[in-house]
Amino acid sequence: MLLEHLPILQIVVPLMAAPLCILLRRRERSWAFALVLSWVVFAMSVVMLQRVLTEGTIIYSLGGWPAPWGIEYRVDAVNAFVVFLVSLIGAIVLLYAPRSIFAELPDLRANLFFTAYLLCLTGMLGMAMTGDVFNLFVFLEISSLSSYTLIAMGTDRRALMASYQYLVMGTVGATFYVIGVGLLYMMTGTLNMVDLAVRLQPVLMTNTVLAAFAFLAVGIGMKLALFPLHLWLPNAYAHAPSMVTAFLAATATKVSVYVFVRFFYGIFGAGYTFDQLGLDRFLVPLGLAGIFVASLVAVFQSNVKRMLAYSSIAQVGYMMVGVGLVSVTGLTATLVHLFNHAVMKSALFLAIGCVVLRLGSCELEDLRGIGKRMPVTMAAFVAGGLSLIGVPLTVGFISKWYLVLAALERGWWPVAVLILFGSLIAVAYVWRVVEIAYFHEPTGKTAQATEAPLSMLIPVWILTGSTFTFGINSTFTVDIARRGAEILMAGLAP
Repeated sequence: MLLEHLPILQIVVPLMAAPLCILLRRRERSWAFALVLSWVVFAMSVVMLQRVLTEGTIIYSLGGWPAPWGIEYRVDAVNAFVVFLVSLIGAIVLLYAPRSIFAELPDLRANLFFTAYLLCLTGMLGMAMTGDVFNLFVFLEISSLSSYTLIAMGTDRRALMASYQYLVMGTVGATFYVIGVGLLYMMTGTLNMVDLAVRLQPVLMTNTVLAAFAFLAVGIGMKLALFPLHLWLPNAYAHAPSMVTAFLAATATKVSVYVFVRFFYGIFGAGYTFDQLGLDRFLVPLGLAGIFVASLVAVFQSNVKRMLAYSSIAQVGYMMVGVGLVSVTGLTATLVHLFNHAVMKSALFLAIGCVVLRLGSCELEDLRGIGKRMPVTMAAFVAGGLSLIGVPLTVGFISKWYLVLAALERGWWPVAVLILFGSLIAVAYVWRVVEIAYFHEPTGKTAQATEAPLSMLIPVWILTGSTFTFGINSTFTVDIARRGAEILMAGLAP
């Protein structure tokens, strides 16, 4: 009986649990409660993914009202994969919380933190599963508002400004999205994604639909930090609490990338989006520009979290290049990298969070010799850095391999060359950290630093180990990504 309600339980469980974290009062109880709930949600996502892969698309009508009259949750291989990723990261990152969050946040705010965390998780899961474009907007706002709160809880006073900047740009993006949805509703009279894809066909070339297309492209582009709409991201990642940065870097932009491909491949259709309007002529150049500009800026950063934030913008560029290649292989590369980047970047941010706990800083100058004082932590950082570069046997190599294959399939060998050059720039900024951590003697606070606690190292190494596990045997992720790519290329319209 419960299996039939898995889609809605994924939303209801964390949503109902969030306010209870406040009532539990003691921060240890709130954390334990949130941890148990997050692992329950992850277990449900595993079962749901398995059902989708064996039985096909799951359709769940809320309140028994069939689509298009009621809200429909439609779970196929694409969003089941995204739900699996979000719940996985949400559960693992919470293991890291006791030492990290309790050290960074005062007692009075700890309960509020876990409430906001579960709400953010709820919003992202809802965005991935819903089959209704306005319901997606509701979940988008739930995840966004809770994200602003989580970022503002950073101990650095600049966290408040970073949160405010994210709020302003996020609000603009959400406004563009809801205007686009409103225009589509005006032309079709429906909000259901499948119904929308069908009813749009006769009116695709009207000015109203063209305007909706533009609003949605810009609005979702801001949410996923597509260059040059990325300005909110560096400060948000740099000044948020370490655990928040790891969680958002692995999930927020990834869910937005999913929303982007669901709209422009699923609802509008690849033929209209790329053959008629030529969106790929914008996506590929912007993706490549994001790779090079963000990577070059990362090289000159003195703060490691900010450096990794710019690296995330570059990785979004890789995903959007895959989207713009308009092929099953290109979309496979995007979906695989969506998973792979989440795993490796979350591991990197958690490793730096361990350093912040011991040093109170992640400035490069303060990390002199830290590799000798915190060898286990920095070994994880180096492993994550190798994956970021795309070294063989890591998940980063798998992503870029399929991206290069997709470019060569289209005959775009210059794009393939540029993708490889982008990886070389990653060598430069990863090496800066390695050089200062291992080739200098510890001084000041670094000389007194000790290894991070085991409770923080375990989640770091679970994610670090995953970068090699899924890099050596990529069958699981690639097979699901390819199946999802085929679904997206087919679109939602019959």
